[in-house]
Amino acid sequence: MINAVNDRVWSGSWVAERLGVELLGDDKLTELLGLALRRNPKRAHLLVSNVLGKHVPQSPSVVYGYGFALGRRVRELLGAEEAGRAVVLGYAETATGLGHSVADGLGLAPYLHSTRRPVAGVAAAGGFEESHSHATSHLLLPEDPALLVGDGPLVLVDDEFSTGNTVLNTIRDLHERYPRRRYVVVALVDMRSAADAGRLEEFAREIGARVDLVAAASGTVRLPSGVLEKGQELVARYEAESAASGSSSSAAEWGLVAQFPAPLKDKGVAATPGARGTARPATTDPHPEDDRARQTRPRGRISRVELFWPHGLPDGGRHGFTPAHRTRLENALPAMAARLAEALPEDARRVHILGFEELMYAPLRLARELEQVVDAEVRYSTTTRSPVLAVDDPGYAIRSRIVFPAHDDPADGPGERYAYNVAGAGFDAVVAVVDTVADTPELHAPDGLLARLAAHTPHVLLAVVPSYVPEPLYVPERPPMLPEPLRGPAFSSYPPEEVGWLLQDLSDVTLEAPTEEREEAIQSGGAHYAESLPVEYQPSEQYQELFHAALRESSARIAQAVGAVTELVLAERSPRPVLVSLARAGTPVGVLMRRWAQFRHGLDLPHYAVSIVRGRGIDANALRWLAAHHDPSDVVFVDGWTGKGAITRELADAIKEFETSDGVTGFDPEIAVLADPGSCVRTYGTREDFLIPSACLNSTVSGLISRTVLRADLVGPNDFHGAKFYRELAGTDVSVDFLDAVAARFPEVTDAVDAQAKELLSGDREPTWEGWAAVERISEEYGIHDVNLVKPGVGETTRVLLRRVPWKILARQGAGADLDHVRLLAEQRGVPVEEVGELPYTCVGLIHPRFTRGATGADGKAVNV
Repeated sequence: MINAVNDRVWSGSWVAERLGVELLGDDKLTELLGLALRRNPKRAHLLVSNVLGKHVPQSPSVVYGYGFALGRRVRELLGAEEAGRAVVLGYAETATGLGHSVADGLGLAPYLHSTRRPVAGVAAAGGFEESHSHATSHLLLPEDPALLVGDGPLVLVDDEFSTGNTVLNTIRDLHERYPRRRYVVVALVDMRSAADAGRLEEFAREIGARVDLVAAASGTVRLPSGVLEKGQELVARYEAESAASGSSSSAAEWGLVAQFPAPLKDKGVAATPGARGTARPATTDPHPEDDRARQTRPRGRISRVELFWPHGLPDGGRHGFTPAHRTRLENALPAMAARLAEALPEDARRVHILGFEELMYAPLRLARELEQVVDAEVRYSTTTRSPVLAVDDPGYAIRSRIVFPAHDDPADGPGERYAYNVAGAGFDAVVAVVDTVADTPELHAPDGLLARLAAHTPHVLLAVVPSYVPEPLYVPERPPMLPEPLRGPAFSSYPPEEVGWLLQDLSDVTLEAPTEEREEAIQSGGAHYAESLPVEYQPSEQYQELFHAALRESSARIAQAVGAVTELVLAERSPRPVLVSLARAGTPVGVLMRRWAQFRHGLDLPHYAVSIVRGRGIDANALRWLAAHHDPSDVVFVDGWTGKGAITRELADAIKEFETSDGVTGFDPEIAVLADPGSCVRTYGTREDFLIPSACLNSTVSGLISRTVLRADLVGPNDFHGAKFYRELAGTDVSVDFLDAVAARFPEVTDAVDAQAKELLSGDREPTWEGWAAVERISEEYGIHDVNLVKPGVGETTRVLLRRVPWKILARQGAGADLDHVRLLAEQRGVPVEEVGELPYTCVGLIHPRFTRGATGADGKAVNV
């Protein structure tokens, strides 16, 4: 062992001198670790981390920083591509917060930690044993079982590795269920012997997988013979002395004499107590009092502070924590920390944030945020199940303990719980952070945690985080009339693997009507726009050339937007999303997103197209089919672009209605779009309003499929909505050409996509709905008084010119080539194009507001009113 320097005492020297335990290895070991004795029949000593935030109060920035740095090292080891496919798994209870922090450092990795708390209605996706622990059984309860599926790296995080048995048990269990090629084991300290390290390498060869190890420090623990018996004897003797002095180990609050220093910065340890004097069992107070005096001593004030935790945000990784959850938490932290700061007493100079067993990450992040905004010194640790002897000696890692009854109705029955090194540490305020499951009468009882804390600090604040419980998956019986999806080449010109159409084929039904006739019927209220189809526009040679020119100019721009929106979906929505395009404009985008996921991540994502009709909602039978075949929480609805956001609102209302009618939950109405010029959604590739060539044409760029049809005499209660396959237009079909042209640009935009996705994920993407406001203003300014007749954006304006009776086009001053095709169509139909200075879109199409066939000329062209 190495001698101490600078008169600092290593917090493991007390155990080292009495039991002969030695730490051998990196110089950093004694900075990171102290030693204590545990009441455990399987292992006498306990390695006590100074930077974990479990037993030793520590600066939250230090605690978070160690985990985050380990995550960065894992990212460097794996490389950006592999890191983007990784899943992080942490161990309960001690490493739940550390695993979270590693996942943050890794980047976009979803996180799950094991738990000892069974949750009703959530099936276990696995489990394993931790042989040396006082509580061995670990459960894996992911909300989405697919979280553990895939061949990306699995990163396993624990605070220490002593034998490697826990890691072997975990990998063995998971590899049988969800085999993968690579594992990364992460720890603050690796204390395995050479033999134990060899066992892990042998096991990796046995299962045919690569196992890497990343640790902040490494070494071994040298244990003399008979150390277990010596340790148990020492624990028994000190607890007997404590009982004789008037403190019961089952209910005592043990205090310390001196405040705790920061982790040692020297590289040595003290082998002897030196001038410390004789150690004694920790007692209730530096000046013990009789029971009557203790009862009359002033106790701290207990109050509650409301955090306003974001609705639906998980309190941790018990059921999975995704990058989207992380983003929501980051956005909410400043306001929550401000509420904590406001609730603290003005004169507080030392503040402690005390987490609760597995609930480590939420209080850690709150503490770290609070540390940035208050002048007080902030420390962080959590309560624990682990029974450890407390000894009031600076050479011992556990200087005091608070004992209190469990307050979360644990599955293994009532028992003691502990808070170490908090009593007597001189904190002016302690903020206890628990989840709602633990906010029970036992917490508030006279011998409960809050009362115990109040004996040692003048102010106790309680902050409660909502316990997240996944909604139970409900899979309804499949209606007997629902067929399998239609696929090409029998329906559409897309290859069969690109998309399955949850539609019925109405190709043999005459549905087309002249544009002017349809418009008059729609505006008079005599028919809904989805009850008929416009005659398919046949582009002139000049217009087709405009399409190909636009495709050449914008294919890279579209490829980048496709990549960006797909990366957002994979990061925030699901690692294995089910893409569901809103037919038909969303379908090419969904195919491209599927191609990007395959190109960039090797994923073969399912993709379907469904019908949604303004005023009528989404096809409920299509939702029933999806719920019967996939987890609704994996479904991501896809569209081409947003205009004023009408479909966004339509989908949200329809999903809510479907949940009520069918009892199926889990569908997320948030649409992923290529372009969001109306600022209506959070998941998009760009918010610029530019020309997307697929908007220039109708069926000939959408697999030769018509827009969808919903008519009572054609679509029964057990039918999908309908559409037509225009096989006769195969000679002018450019659907696959469009996809191939964009996909060909994927390799060259990869770096730009990574940068754009990173910027989007860290930025503010909350919808402003500025497009809707602009539409309402235009509707009134132009005397239309109907927002449904105002179609904003390049894509919607093109649809007006191709399908409806246009009145006029508003174009933003200075708009260039993005509007070439719009100007050509407007000229062909005799529609004026009016340049406007203040316009949030590149252009806006106005449908004729008072249309009858008498309001047009003999040639059907629009006239001014």
